[in-house]
Amino acid sequence: MAIDPRTAFGLRLIEIRKAKGWSQERLALESGLARSYLGGVERGQRNIALLNIYKLAEALAVTPGSLMDPPAAK
Repeated sequence: MAIDPRTAFGLRLIEIRKAKGWSQERLALESGLARSYLGGVERGQRNIALLNIYKLAEALAVTPGSLMDPPAAK
């Protein structure tokens, strides 16, 4: 069974955020998005909007497409 795209996006976002050594709070401040919203995105509970994907990518200095890459296998 395939992973839900929202869950996959959230896991990938966590990978990139942690690779930078950032907390959710820092990513929230850098992106202008609410920390509680980011928590929901990372848990796969939110259907993130395209504009917010671009805000996160800009804050993390990555391409929007890199946020869509599959998360690393655990």
